[in-house]
This record gives sequence, C-alpha cells and structure tokens, in this order.
Amino acid sequence: MSFSEPRDGAAVLSARGLTKSYGDTPVFSRIDLDLAAGEIVALLGESGSGKSTLLNCLAGLDEPDAGHITLAGQALGPLDDEARAALRRHHLGFVFQAFHLLPHLSVADNVALPLRLLGERDDGRVQAMLEAVDLGGLAARMPRQLSGGQLQRVAIARALVHRPRLVLADEPTGNLDARHAAEVLALLRRCTHEAGAACLLVTHSDVAAHAADRRLRLDGGGLHAA
Repeated sequence: MSFSEPRDGAAVLSARGLTKSYGDTPVFSRIDLDLAAGEIVALLGESGSGKSTLLNCLAGLDEPDAGHITLAGQALGPLDDEARAALRRHHLGFVFQAFHLLPHLSVADNVALPLRLLGERDDGRVQAMLEAVDLGGLAARMPRQLSGGQLQRVAIARALVHRPRLVLADEPTGNLDARHAAEVLALLRRCTHEAGAACLLVTHSDVAAHAADRRLRLDGGGLHAA
C-alpha cells in the first residue's frame, strides 16, 4: 500500500518504489512516500527495521537498489556526489539525537555553520533563529555550558537557519527528559510550520509520534500507517 499523499500542498520530497538490500538481507522494498511543506511525519519502527537507512537514502547519502527520489523538484538519481552535497546544503536540515554540535564553537557559530557552508554570513538571521528557540541571550556561550534541552534547541536552530525545504530529525528527543522533550517537539513543530519546511521525524517515542501530523511504521520491509 502506498502512503504517498501528503496532507496538502505540493510535495517537498517524493519517493517512489524505494528498495534496499545489504547482500542477501532485504531492508525495505517498494517504499512510496511524499512529504508536504508544513507537515511533520513520524517514522516509527523497531531497532534494525531500516529507518536510518531510509533516512540516508532520502538524503542522498546512500543509494537505493531501485526507485527514485525527488527533493525540492530535483531528482537525486542523476546527481553526482558533489551535486548531491550542494542540494543537501541548500535544502536539507538535520537534527540528531546526539546533537553533533562543535564543542569549540559558540552557540551562535554553531547555528551559523549551514550559512557559512553556503558562503553566506547573516548575523541577524542567526540571532533571529536563536530568539525563535528562546536562546537569544546565550549566543556567546559554549555547548558545554548548556543543558540537554538547550543543546537540542541549538541543533534545531542550526537545522533551520538556512531555510531548508526538508528537515530530517533522527530521535531528536531520545536524550531528553519528558519536559524538555515536550518543549523540543513544540518548538520543532512551530519552527517547521513557520519555515514552510517538511519534517520527517524518526522516533521510538509515542509522545513524539503523536505530536506529528501523520504516523508511518517501517516494518517487515514495508511502510504502513501507524
């Protein structure tokens, strides 16, 4: 069964017939998925079900055995590694469970990294993004001076500062307590909607899943409504 229809609007990301195996071990088969601007879709599944592999394929970091992917109107298949990297820099934002902030850079400099990779400098946009995640007064702090919830908010600001079309969030609340997790989910929803970005949220958390607009489960190599 296909779950390719987003809630509304044109698809930011469209995947058709994605199939992936490692040797003789199938990971998933004939996956169809569309993500629309402004919606959050939760991707559920047991450990080892292929969620991270699917994310890597959607980001152009891994190659499916079959099928095709279109991101922001651009087909990934014909692109070489350099062109895919450029597409990611412009149109993708990543939020990771482990934050992946650079410890030797300040909060502001961490958030500014996606802009600098694009050859841009916009201190005003960085500060506005920090204000949006309620960290406006902490721009000069170092990551070691922040709580787990604050670190994740920095990661969200970094993921959205360059105004990507698609946000891929891999267990963004996995290291947080219940209160901070709820704050991060509310923030991710608000910022994603305001930016008009689609968000694919990989999670094991029922709370995170129910904060999404749609819930899908990767199970037995197929994608099903959850």
